[in-house]
Amino acid sequence: MSPLHRASPPFGLRNGSTFTPAPSLKSRLDGYAELQVPGRETVWASGEVDLGDAVRLLRFYLDNEDYWLQVLMNGNQPGDIVLFGYHSATPVRDQVHLERLAGSQSKVGQPIYEHEGYLYSRQWGQAPGQAELVGFHERVANPQDRYVIRHRSMLYARDTGLLDRREFLLFSLEEDDEGALAFTTSLGVTLFPTDFNVS
Repeated sequence: MSPLHRASPPFGLRNGSTFTPAPSLKSRLDGYAELQVPGRETVWASGEVDLGDAVRLLRFYLDNEDYWLQVLMNGNQPGDIVLFGYHSATPVRDQVHLERLAGSQSKVGQPIYEHEGYLYSRQWGQAPGQAELVGFHERVANPQDRYVIRHRSMLYARDTGLLDRREFLLFSLEEDDEGALAFTTSLGVTLFPTDFNVS
């Protein structure tokens, strides 16, 4: 059984729970982060990425399919919390299309990435030029199904000007059980436990 289902989930987050952002969160981020804060949402699905050494990423996908919450776990202790919103999702047609989206013909993996007028710094990889995407597997469960998504991803971040709060830009090539590929772009922002309530 997955550790996600053995251990108590952080902050009471689980399939069927309700995620409610604090009323002040939207105004607090206004002008500092591009992510639009959702309203009250139910958690529809949960995902887990095992990074090794008891470190995991737990992902909670909201009923509004545009949003998901990620919690970094070290053992049973929650660490960084990021609220992500999908910016775009593009089905990959063929290898040529893949190279343009996330391969050698793209800017994904370069040390700096410009997105809608903001500059983001690469968080993964030491290459002076284009770094390779990072691969991992995510196990996902919802009330109707369980499945695995294979990711190849690259993470960027920028300071927002708010104390200890960054905005993230996550690119991911996602492959499902049927082998279909999609290239997703997500924007995220650091959250604190006081920024939301779970019921």
